[in-house]
Amino acid sequence: MKKVAIAIDGPAAAGKSTVAKLIAKQMGYTYIDTGAMYRAYTWYCMEKGVDCTNHDACVPFVNEVNIVLKPNNVVLCNGIDVTKQIRETRVSANVSYIASYKEVRLFLVDQQRKMAENDSVVMDGRDIGTYVLPNAEVKIFQIASVETRAKRRYDENMEKGILCTLAEIEEDVRKRDYIDSHREFAPLKKANDAIELDTSYMNVEEVVNAIIKIINGKIGK
Repeated sequence: MKKVAIAIDGPAAAGKSTVAKLIAKQMGYTYIDTGAMYRAYTWYCMEKGVDCTNHDACVPFVNEVNIVLKPNNVVLCNGIDVTKQIRETRVSANVSYIASYKEVRLFLVDQQRKMAENDSVVMDGRDIGTYVLPNAEVKIFQIASVETRAKRRYDENMEKGILCTLAEIEEDVRKRDYIDSHREFAPLKKANDAIELDTSYMNVEEVVNAIIKIINGKIGK
């Protein structure tokens, strides 16, 4: 059976991970949360006490970081369960710096591509359709207004018991948008063959149904 790759890209807090998980479950594909991998690397740098804005201080850790994605969205970093820690506001505020470093991206992209070689996958991130999986059968570019994305992330954090304010989240979203779209290596941008989907006024079920329809149309189901 031919393996299929679904790439879902878009800015921070666009709801990509939530949607990608549900699509993978419905399609029977493997879900790969690339954002969690960058967050885990960021967490590791912060635990080491280094400044995440300092490129030279952060990139050497590619030689000692082992990130594993387990079932049920569990994330391990060097054997430590960091599933909750990587969603903390302090990590969110620094992950875009880490994700802008070419050495870190090359390190993690290599792992992501290997995952996609073994199974049909749904992979979400910033540069999946443009760089990680440029030959993906389906590419979605999922967007939403800053205000909508901030409220979604705020509600998500509240459910997880992560303390923050809506104003903090909105500021973080705007900052991450700028960093992600202006980084030199593999910046956030819509692939030429991606289908853009504005989810500002859609609930999760509507987004999932819309993307499933696109997928079925592309792969002939």
